[in-house]
Amino acid sequence: MNAHSATTGPILRVEHLSMKFGGLVAIGDLSFEAQRGEITALIGPNGAGKTTVFNCITGFYKPSEGMITLTTRAGSQFLLERLPDFQIPAKAKVARTFQNIRLFSGMTLLENLLVAQHNRLMEASGYTILGLLGLGGYGKASAQSIELAKHWLDKANLTDRADDPAGDLPYGAQRRLEIARAMCTEPELLCLDEPAAGLNPRESHALNLMLNDIKSTGTSILLIEHDMSVVMEISDHVVVLEYGRKISDGDPTSVKTDPRVIAAYLGVDDTEVTDALTEVGDEQVIEKLDAEPDRAHGPSDSASMMAGPVSDTVNHSDTEGEMIKVSRGASKAEQYERRAAALSNSLDTPRGGQPDKLTLIKGIGPVNERKLHEHGIFHFEQIAAWTEADVREVETYLDFDGRIAREDWIGQARSLAQKTGGAE
Repeated sequence: MNAHSATTGPILRVEHLSMKFGGLVAIGDLSFEAQRGEITALIGPNGAGKTTVFNCITGFYKPSEGMITLTTRAGSQFLLERLPDFQIPAKAKVARTFQNIRLFSGMTLLENLLVAQHNRLMEASGYTILGLLGLGGYGKASAQSIELAKHWLDKANLTDRADDPAGDLPYGAQRRLEIARAMCTEPELLCLDEPAAGLNPRESHALNLMLNDIKSTGTSILLIEHDMSVVMEISDHVVVLEYGRKISDGDPTSVKTDPRVIAAYLGVDDTEVTDALTEVGDEQVIEKLDAEPDRAHGPSDSASMMAGPVSDTVNHSDTEGEMIKVSRGASKAEQYERRAAALSNSLDTPRGGQPDKLTLIKGIGPVNERKLHEHGIFHFEQIAAWTEADVREVETYLDFDGRIAREDWIGQARSLAQKTGGAE
């Protein structure tokens, strides 16, 4: 732990973070920063490794390699990967919530918030029976704890139900109560795992107001969220993951328009879901990536152990000992990055602003025509001029094996180009 002035700059710095479970690379060489006093969103498709990142930050997992540095307002620095898990909230002032609500349903709302202040009350009691007798500084500490609990009940718009059992609250109110309980630990970094999951629009709006209230106190927020309306409305900074790798990092506007994000996450049509699963190779891999792995089969608790270079392939062994792989080609973002330079004669836009009707070629339907347009292919003469390397690239992209040659797309395109006067 080091100390220096830290009124500005990042509160959290993640550097070259990797997390492996046996042969499965859940996070690979991830680096990003969360700025102090801002809301940073961590988004990505299911199985991208977002919750695994949270688990590394909050001490549930010890990373295979990399550094996670938290700098407090006082200037103290903590390497979270080296701290015991219970010291991360106590010393580094990091609090979190989970995807599944974890309230004490039989306790009242007020009692749930007082439980979060247990350490402070125990310290005031001197860890003796003084707390039971109300002697020493315990009475003052107890009054302060109740006032803090009432403050966050008010921020969560739950004051009128302070004495009701937490289990009687509707789902959206339970979400806000869980966040209020985390805030009663007075964290400097609040980690929220899908806080808007299952909320209706009215509840999402109430959540947004509460998170902005928390931000106004100077508390930094790191959240995982699939609700893009929440992310784009309240986030200052967005980090996008795909297969455990960072593919975009910036403000919400730039991320929303990043073609790699559109390809990987925001722009996948329902009709492409089957194709996506085919490219991945196995639905079980996606489920494994997004699940909570068995700690007994993970790395040891030593954060100093280097796990070696990150593989280009995400893989794991199934129950029969066979290796299941997600190839690098499955990445939607990487597919996009290859497209511009992949074909020898691709174009940015159709000549004259009007593409040829590629569906006239037998074997090209509306979906494949659109995909060819994305690949920079708009005219018959472009297809007629394809090289062997071009054909291999297109067949890989369209998941066709030998179909272009069997259906003679090049011959058909040459004939159509001559008919339309497009051939030179």
